[in-house]
Amino acid sequence: MTPHSTLQELLTTRHSCRGFRPDPVPRPVIETILADAGRVPSWCNAQPWQVTVTSGEATEAFRKVMLTAFDSESATTDFPPPSGYSGARKARRQTCGLQLYEAVGIERADKAGRTAQMRENYAFFGAPHVALITTAAELGAYGALDCGGFITAFCLSAQSQGIATIPQAALAFYADTVRAHFEIPEDQLILAAISFGYRDDTHPANGFRTERATLAEMVDWRD
Repeated sequence: MTPHSTLQELLTTRHSCRGFRPDPVPRPVIETILADAGRVPSWCNAQPWQVTVTSGEATEAFRKVMLTAFDSESATTDFPPPSGYSGARKARRQTCGLQLYEAVGIERADKAGRTAQMRENYAFFGAPHVALITTAAELGAYGALDCGGFITAFCLSAQSQGIATIPQAALAFYADTVRAHFEIPEDQLILAAISFGYRDDTHPANGFRTERATLAEMVDWRD
């Protein structure tokens, strides 16, 4: 297998896992994933990402805090959320949601069921680990851009070692709660998190895959 075909396989087989087994990932494997992710390019080599990784009791404590936040607190963010979804972006978002609800048996009109499924984000879908990603406030959008590369590399390295992942912006919607829980300084912005662990192949939420845009949809060729 060529290096290119190996990369293609990782990109094709990686997906957002929404049902994990409780088994912890060995520390050396996590360290390898983090070291791999840290090799991505960044603006002026600033490497703005800072990562808080939870395991064991720390994951359970964070899970409890986030579920309480979802149930009883108002959302707060360090980055402004999207102002909306339109056109193809809206259609893709809706299709992904419908695929998920169908996979787990939630009817379109079942608002309580949809809320319960949304709540699973804050339970980390049962994952034994969370990697919280923060970025330097002084770098603004460029720091966030660099961290996007870090998140992608993290997920691909994890996939190569049999570890499932799901990047989650949802946790950043309670930035004040997250900052207080981990005592994160104000000059670090809460960007996203990655829940990770071993995939539960029996969980129905892991039974669907999203489609990707064609080149004709995303590329404007200029010759």
